[in-house]
Amino acid sequence: MPLNFKNIILKSRLTAGFFCAIIIDMGKKSIIFYTTLLLLLLAYALNASFLDFDLWARLIAGMGVIDGGHVLTEDFLSYTPVHTWYDHEWGAGVIFYAFLKLFGHYGILLLQVILPFLTFFVATRVTKIRTGTQPYNLLFYFFCLMAAMSNLNHPVRCHLFSFLFFALFIYILEKVRHGKSPKLLILLPFLTILWNNIHGGVVAGLGLIGMYIAGEIYNRKPFKNYIYALIASCAVLAINPWGFEYIKFLLTATTMNRPLIVEWQGLFSEVHRPYQIIFKTFLCAVVVIELLNLNKAIKNSSLLQLYQKADKVKWIVLLVTAYLSITHIKMLPFFCVAVACYCYEDLAWIFQKVNEKAVYILLIGMSLYTIAVKQIELPINFSIYPVAEVEFLKVNNIKGNILVDFGIGSFASYKLYPDCKIYMDGRYEEVYPDELLTINDRFYATKGSWDDVLYKYPPDIILIQNNLPVYKLMLKKEGWHRIYEGSVFAVFVNDKLYTGNYKMPSLEREYYKKTLFDTDIKFTR
Repeated sequence: MPLNFKNIILKSRLTAGFFCAIIIDMGKKSIIFYTTLLLLLLAYALNASFLDFDLWARLIAGMGVIDGGHVLTEDFLSYTPVHTWYDHEWGAGVIFYAFLKLFGHYGILLLQVILPFLTFFVATRVTKIRTGTQPYNLLFYFFCLMAAMSNLNHPVRCHLFSFLFFALFIYILEKVRHGKSPKLLILLPFLTILWNNIHGGVVAGLGLIGMYIAGEIYNRKPFKNYIYALIASCAVLAINPWGFEYIKFLLTATTMNRPLIVEWQGLFSEVHRPYQIIFKTFLCAVVVIELLNLNKAIKNSSLLQLYQKADKVKWIVLLVTAYLSITHIKMLPFFCVAVACYCYEDLAWIFQKVNEKAVYILLIGMSLYTIAVKQIELPINFSIYPVAEVEFLKVNNIKGNILVDFGIGSFASYKLYPDCKIYMDGRYEEVYPDELLTINDRFYATKGSWDDVLYKYPPDIILIQNNLPVYKLMLKKEGWHRIYEGSVFAVFVNDKLYTGNYKMPSLEREYYKKTLFDTDIKFTR
């Protein structure tokens, strides 16, 4: 059963008053700083509105390794044409499934809190290396976190690992650059192996080393060791379950165009123009403040002198990550992490006159209040996922090939395999030819020959949101029958499966909370 923190907080000595007493004793500043950061992240995690669409495919991949004893390199979930399953997130799947097995539902939430916490913890260590100061201005990190959270608070996504590794790479490179541990560069190839087998975002790490090479060339500082580290890190990319073939896939996946994937579209694209307001504000604020800092510095030095003194590495990383965040919103946390690592001394002064104790009291109070009124559980969103509709198929033992929008495909697989095979899911380039997504989009958006999929890759079952244009067309489509309709989704079957006599699924949320991760997928060694 989910935990309710109301009773726990009432009985616990860990009260708001206790926290206020600790704040007064600023000798323990680091403890209260990291505790507050942890509470903020837990509060954010509990406010998540739905689970990431790809979580289910990741759990299946992890299940294959832990229960089956091998990395899954062939798809078995789809009825459509597929190629080798190049799962660049298989390691993340293993971690997700291991936490689910060890800690149940809470394991997923635990990862959602731990990974961003470790990322920002490493960022504070980077700042200490760069500035020699204790970087405990909480408001600075609060705004960095707020800017990134739109991409971080859907439990739990594989790219959280990439943001942590990105921060770790910066930490190592900064330690080396400041002459504190030059031999640490030897760790980068080993971390690359780990990163490469957890998430394809490893290319960001290689790019980061390249940025340090370019920056140190402009800084007129030694850079050869970074070149050696980059060569070694590139060489070990072949250490993965697919060998050199995976490197080809990684290059293709990194450079391919994804016009139909929302999170790969630009920050100011039509679909995102009204959204991502917090990050856009953050980005503009960073630019404005840095320009103000530049204007202030110009009064004491010439532009040439400022250029000579400027840390080219810092500005190259910031400019590149800013560009990536503008062109692909999936990348925007990289900019937030870069700002957290490189800009503390540039931005934190803005908050120096703010009452620090009041900030801690406010943020701790807000976090504890959120934790108190929320239940410690994963979100079940019936408007995002066809939870009851999938249950309807299960209780009526309806079997066959199922067409669902690719975003929820892996959820359908997780809950319905082996009785149902899917058209496709969010694994996209990992498994499927490009054509499948185009046909899928035509169907759900009723573009052109919208019903091609019904003849080229005929399904037996279709799940459709009832607010889409294709829903009305399917109501009139000969040979198809609507047999169930929930608040958002409807279930259609073809003549072959239609019987006209069906049981209704449970509508009790508590039932779905208990059975959320139940699956009939089994692996044996």
